[in-house]
Amino acid sequence: MASSIKSTALEPTRFELAQASRLEQLKRFAPVYGLVILAALLALLFSILLPETFPTMINLRSIIGDKAIIAILSLAVMIPMVTGKIDLTVGYGIVLWHILAISLQTQFGFPWPLAVLTVLVLGGCVGFLNGVLVEIAQIDAFIATLGTGTILYAVAMWHSQGHQVVGVAPDGFYALAGSIFLDLPITGYYVLALSLALWIALEYLPIGRYFYAIGANPKAAALNGIPVRRFTIVAFVSSGLLTAFAGVLLASRLRIGQASVGLEYLLPALVGAFLGSTTIKPGRVNVWGTIVGVTILAIGISGIQQLGASFFVEPLFNGVTLLVAIGIAGYAQRRRGAASSRAPAMPPPTESTQSATTTKRD
Repeated sequence: MASSIKSTALEPTRFELAQASRLEQLKRFAPVYGLVILAALLALLFSILLPETFPTMINLRSIIGDKAIIAILSLAVMIPMVTGKIDLTVGYGIVLWHILAISLQTQFGFPWPLAVLTVLVLGGCVGFLNGVLVEIAQIDAFIATLGTGTILYAVAMWHSQGHQVVGVAPDGFYALAGSIFLDLPITGYYVLALSLALWIALEYLPIGRYFYAIGANPKAAALNGIPVRRFTIVAFVSSGLLTAFAGVLLASRLRIGQASVGLEYLLPALVGAFLGSTTIKPGRVNVWGTIVGVTILAIGISGIQQLGASFFVEPLFNGVTLLVAIGIAGYAQRRRGAASSRAPAMPPPTESTQSATTTKRD
């Protein structure tokens, strides 16, 4: 598996749309907003099939509460992907971080704010280590983060001795993931705030342009004066911080620490991040595409489970959705390549243009 994720957007430009027919415009927009439309159609389908359970506020709160942590992990995966790297630590790190968030309070007597801060700092340190391994030691990102993640999982097993970490934490800690605001789980607002912050940073701030430049061509970015190593390490640190935050929320939600919990978040987080590169801005990792990817997974899995599907359907749905999304992105890229090859070449200069050029030079 390659660790390089190119950041080249395939969404149609205004000039391309102006030159295209109405049917061609629809075809060009289909890959861009296809998953958004599919998510809406899935929601409509399950609302028709399950009118008493699916289109309800209880189900909406359940979906947000269950998938908010996956959304945060997908955003954590997305940040290094913008720079052309991949971070597998998220699926292993959340195991250790949610155990530590509980044990620091129940076994070591940390106040819950200090326990949360400690976990966040440790998550950032692991992200820094990943960045150093990838950029300084020049280890492939897939191998480096897989190795680091495995070590984190081993530490989690050693610390918990394979048992549940149980204890009573303060109500303030449980409120981090258990509060309701405006009739919705507060974790949904965390996802919204993080998404807005990352969207502004990636689309409107210099750091976002640097990240995308590094992801598209790190050598060209370095030649243009961008400190590639520094910003790649920053991307991994940001991923580590978000992973640690997701671990804190998981601990607040579960109220126990358990080494067997957490790894099941890895595949959905990766699927959500990869789906993010196939919609809104196909071929370019982006925030809202990632959120759409997580949303379509959440809607599909919730509806299928309510229909009484077997336990194996969820990973099956994740895999099929990923393959379909990659197919959509590939279709968009092939169409754009074909359109570029059909573009008329510049006509050779005529005698009049040559004469005008000669006169202008004289």
